[in-house]
Amino acid sequence: MSHRVSDYSGEMDTDINRVASSRRHSDNLPYVHKVGVPPKPNLLKEITETIKETFFHDDPLRHFKDQSKTKKLLLGIQAVFPILDWGRSYNFTKFKGDLIAGLTIASLCIPQDIGYAKLANLDPKYGLYSSFVPPLVYAFMGSSRDIAIGPVAVVSLLLGSMLQAEFDPVKQKLEYQRLAFTATFFAGITQFILGFFRLGFLIDFLSHAAIVGFMAGAAITISLQQLKGLLGIKKFTKETDIVSVMKSVFAAAHHGWNWQTIVIGVSFLAFLLVAKFIGKKNKKYFWVPAIAPMISIILSTFFVFIFHAEKDGVQIVRHIDRGINPPSLKQIYFSGENLTKGFKIGAISGLIALTEAAAIGRTFAALKDYQLDGNKEMVALGTMNIVGSMTSCYVATGSFSRSAVNYMAGCHTAVSNIIMSCVVLLTLELITPLFKYTPNAILASIIISAVIGLIDIDAMKLLYKIDKFDFVACMGAFFGVVFDSVEIGLLIAVAISFAKILLQVTRPRIAVLGKIPRTTVYRNIQQYPEATRVPGILIVRVDSAIYFSNSNYMRDRILRWLIDEDEMLKETNQQRIQYLIVEMSPVTDMDTSGIHSLEDLFKSLQKREVQLVLANPGPLVNDKLHASGFPDMIGEDNIFLTVADAVMTFAPKLEP
Repeated sequence: MSHRVSDYSGEMDTDINRVASSRRHSDNLPYVHKVGVPPKPNLLKEITETIKETFFHDDPLRHFKDQSKTKKLLLGIQAVFPILDWGRSYNFTKFKGDLIAGLTIASLCIPQDIGYAKLANLDPKYGLYSSFVPPLVYAFMGSSRDIAIGPVAVVSLLLGSMLQAEFDPVKQKLEYQRLAFTATFFAGITQFILGFFRLGFLIDFLSHAAIVGFMAGAAITISLQQLKGLLGIKKFTKETDIVSVMKSVFAAAHHGWNWQTIVIGVSFLAFLLVAKFIGKKNKKYFWVPAIAPMISIILSTFFVFIFHAEKDGVQIVRHIDRGINPPSLKQIYFSGENLTKGFKIGAISGLIALTEAAAIGRTFAALKDYQLDGNKEMVALGTMNIVGSMTSCYVATGSFSRSAVNYMAGCHTAVSNIIMSCVVLLTLELITPLFKYTPNAILASIIISAVIGLIDIDAMKLLYKIDKFDFVACMGAFFGVVFDSVEIGLLIAVAISFAKILLQVTRPRIAVLGKIPRTTVYRNIQQYPEATRVPGILIVRVDSAIYFSNSNYMRDRILRWLIDEDEMLKETNQQRIQYLIVEMSPVTDMDTSGIHSLEDLFKSLQKREVQLVLANPGPLVNDKLHASGFPDMIGEDNIFLTVADAVMTFAPKLEP
């Protein structure tokens, strides 16, 4: 615990005696630097700088300065299509790495695409379509070297659950597909607008803790949904919550489960998990979990075809149309009530897809130490989904599993996405009929093995250790998804993230400071118990900007501290508080409500015969204080550069 110094002993005694002596001998007065008064700001300049820092902090136009018109045009084209920039230095060595990576992720993406399409309640071909056109568009416009584009489990589940709330995917198949394309179009529009108008900071409102919980909950929900295919159940609930799913599973236990399907599903799930474990234990064998899904598809399809297991109730894919993506522009709803539905579903799906892609892109950019322009990424992702919606694709984004394989396979550029697209093209043109006998159980196994990695137990443990509120946000999102729906889980995640922001803004931390022994440094007495308080002086620090939302709390909290301190001093017959020093270096900004609260605090302190003193206000805060005339109210001599200067000045004036 901190201890109070009841007399001027030790170092403090020396400091104060020196000051007292200096007052007797004016030649030796200590130098106290005055707080600088900033010049009057230009309103237009202030607004311009604020907008620049908000939207253009990375100065995206710096490359265009002092360039000719031709050079500016070339740089502008390269900004839209980064491939024209890095493509000039492309060579055969890089191509070899990209070729291997592209072939590797293609072997992983084809089985996943078929399964993820079913997760979105779409025909398997739409999953393959979404790994053909969008990666090609991204390769030309994206700035990440490592991200692998295609459908992902979480977005597929979210899209499927929201779409089927509007249309039945079986009875209203055409309307369902049209709404899926409409949602994809507006997902792309949302992403494009966020990037074009440099509004990418908006997705940061979804905290890391909320994303961890949401992803884990989605992984559980996705896995539970796969029990239909894994157990061979024909009649299954359309709800996604764990209670409804488990009721549906156990209701079909006596007559709806198919033992051949269970054998196929569980056997290959075990194989996939073992392959994943091998790849995780030894990075050299990263290709093992990458090719395991394709091996599973080939073997299971072969067994079903040889033994005609479909006649024994094993559900199979049956038919995938051969050929590349047909145009779908005319199927998009551009009017009517379905336009509104598509916009709502698309905006939500687009934001989630954007959040996942941004996290993946930043992760691998940090590993390879290169810069990623988030706004350009959003424009690229938005464009590829807009084009995708017109070519029979549904929402695509960066896939973490494929991107990890892409990275470990030694990719150098986005050419690996082009290689993957070419393999998908060949699959669509030549191989799709071979998937006819692929059992649904194997697709369920592939999806389960893929989404297990979304459950990050270590991250949850770390959240619990570091910040309990973050852990609550994580668990809120997790249980919302698992026990209700993906949309409710997402809503809870956003709500808790905003609640945390509001709590931090409305209830800023205010600390009592003490002097660190043998220094002139003043720090939080809770962090430094050895710090000593100065008799007759209460020093507090406000660790936040002071706005209308927290100004009253700040004033009341400081006054309550002063009252408690005075009561304690009376009980122990110690010197009363005569000076209140507010350390303002962490206060980055202040509005009129904040200034009014300081004025109210000053008036309340006057009644108690306590002098208000400010230490180290920043330039913006100082400017606003002078504009309001507050320094004239408390006196210019009561604003100091440091807490130490204030203590050195007022300690000798304290009444005994």
